Amino acid sequence: MGSRVSREDFEWVYTDQPHADRRREILAKYPEIKSLMKPDPNLIWIIIMMVLTQLAAFYLVKDLDWKWVIFWAYAFGSCINHSMTLAIHEIAHNSAFGNRKAMWNRWFGMFANLPIGIPYSISFKRYHMDHHRYLGADGVDVDIPTDFEGWFFCTTFRKFIWVILQPLFYAFRPLFINPKPLTYLEVINTVAQVTFDILIYYFLGIKSLVYMLAASLLGLGLHPISGHFIAEHYMFLKGHETYSYYGPLNLLTFNVGYHNEHHDFPNIPGKNLPLVRKIAAEYYDNLPHYNSWIKVLYDFVMDDTISPYSRMKRQQKGEMVLE
Repeated sequence: MGSRVSREDFEWVYTDQPHADRRREILAKYPEIKSLMKPDPNLIWIIIMMVLTQLAAFYLVKDLDWKWVIFWAYAFGSCINHSMTLAIHEIAHNSAFGNRKAMWNRWFGMFANLPIGIPYSISFKRYHMDHHRYLGADGVDVDIPTDFEGWFFCTTFRKFIWVILQPLFYAFRPLFINPKPLTYLEVINTVAQVTFDILIYYFLGIKSLVYMLAASLLGLGLHPISGHFIAEHYMFLKGHETYSYYGPLNLLTFNVGYHNEHHDFPNIPGKNLPLVRKIAAEYYDNLPHYNSWIKVLYDFVMDDTISPYSRMKRQQKGEMVLE
């Protein structure tokens, strides 16, 4: 095992975004990929069914013993709610209704947000666009952990705790790194979500409400699907900034594991990302990638050369256009 990492192990780079260069090369060689840049209408029906599934689950758990409420929140609800956050990721890229109906995507994102219990669809879209435009940019990309996270969560036990608390860090990190003024859509998102939560409590009771919130917190923390948070951009290999995952959990996550492909072509819905890899195989097959998010989580916690500092950071040049 190597020595423990420190802040000096943040890899500072002053190069342009690598995904833009690869995108230009691939489109020049395979212009047919442009035909994949279209909305995925099936996404609408899948999300509606997911919301209805969770509504049925809220009803079914309302009279269970508390131990079974928590059990089903982790065993079932966590998978649905984490999957729903990735459906919202798709909606943030306007994959449901397309760019011409951008506001339809915003309203639909609020609808998809409902079974998660915590309003975040609109805010996520604003920060996630910055993540794509300015990947790793210091003070802009809130996907980059804070200095405190890297300094404190540097031992095996503390990294384990950090993994459990990931949803809290993702929720509060933007307030410290890149706070943005509140928008009217965020207010509507919050009012709609709080109203929904109150209705769940009023008609179904506290157990259904706890099931909903626990499913989100547990599903975004120590959970197999949560391996994607670390797998996407943490440098297990120096110099490699983005990693794809080609395992079976892509079936539950709208192919978010195809992450190099996604950053190269963020306007292609997750459904079509495997086709990008198939068409331009020589650009992706030789890149480092993962087949297990569980192994990613294990290696992150147990390897003392990896920590929240294991990210590539950029000093952004020129004027930035933020959401």
